[in-house]
Amino acid sequence: MPDIAVGNQVFDVVFHPNEDIVLAGLLTGEIKAFSYNDDGEHEAKWDLRPTKRSCRGLAFSYDGARVYSVSKDRTLHVIDSAQGSILETKLAAHDSPINRVAMAMPHMLATGDDEGVIKLWDTRNMSEVRAYKQHFDFISDFLWLEDKKHLVATSGDGTLSVMDVRASKTEPFAHSEDQEDELLSIVPIKGDQKVVVGTQLGVISIFNRKSGWGDCVDRFPGHPQSIDALAALTQDVILTGSSDGLVRAVQILPSKFLGAVADHGEFPVERLALDRRKKWLASASHDELLKLTDVQDALEESDDEGEKDAESRDDDEDQEDDEADTTAAPVPAPAPPQEDSDADSDEPAEKRKKRKKKSKDKDGSRKKANTAVDGAFFDEL
Repeated sequence: MPDIAVGNQVFDVVFHPNEDIVLAGLLTGEIKAFSYNDDGEHEAKWDLRPTKRSCRGLAFSYDGARVYSVSKDRTLHVIDSAQGSILETKLAAHDSPINRVAMAMPHMLATGDDEGVIKLWDTRNMSEVRAYKQHFDFISDFLWLEDKKHLVATSGDGTLSVMDVRASKTEPFAHSEDQEDELLSIVPIKGDQKVVVGTQLGVISIFNRKSGWGDCVDRFPGHPQSIDALAALTQDVILTGSSDGLVRAVQILPSKFLGAVADHGEFPVERLALDRRKKWLASASHDELLKLTDVQDALEESDDEGEKDAESRDDDEDQEDDEADTTAAPVPAPAPPQEDSDADSDEPAEKRKKRKKKSKDKDGSRKKANTAVDGAFFDEL
């Protein structure tokens, strides 16, 4: 699909949960909505500027009827997603600029600001439910775990926290140890049993919910720069947006890089989002473009290549085995009782040559004394 020019830097991007519509929040405070189709065509739906300060975060309601936006001026807006009109404005929702917003339960919204404060809101009357203050640096991302009704937040202070939204207390359910690195993004994998976190140093940290939230259980380095955005493509494959401008497909446990999916050049990738079918990936950077990439086809191509590589490796192994059988030297007879002739005959010729070289002197000649001793030994037998 051709890139969608939006006219300014994109801060956040989000897909409609039920329709082929994507929204972009811009540095200028504008929110732009576009419709798209599988043929790669897109059309502008509406354009709204609820504030003159940057729109930092967007979140759809569960039914897609409303959009919640947060901005640098600490304002929380409720927007009609069909008409692009403001339904309600919550001024001074936080004491600091709001950085992230996410839906928790159908009538509960979460917001996080630059000072690490997290607030829960009742969307039926937009009233504050409670506030959490366990973090002291910006809230970078949210993750909602439906099975336990837990809200997970990552922070620039190097920790993540888990809040049970059903509990009335303002203390978190769990709080990790300091990971000694800024935690910037988070997604679930493996049926929500494991959680992947992107860091400032370019290392992927993996948390196992069964092992607790105290510390990560595994790390996967390899990104040259920070991992600012994550999206879960499958239960084993994630998409990473890095400051080097590349969007990569990465397999987790076993962990390996599968290849680059999109490229923003020299501009850092700061937001990723997948549509409801996990066909289109939206990536946002500083290039004033909303890039939509068909990752479904890319994943199928990578699977086909993986199958071809596996078949090629099997063919190569079979060919090597055949060559080893045809080039292997015959087993000398009679075989000494101490040696296992069956094991020797199954070894590749190359290994047998290496083993024979060990019995040579430095000048390449065999030790005659050893040969004589061996002959006398068999004569006695």
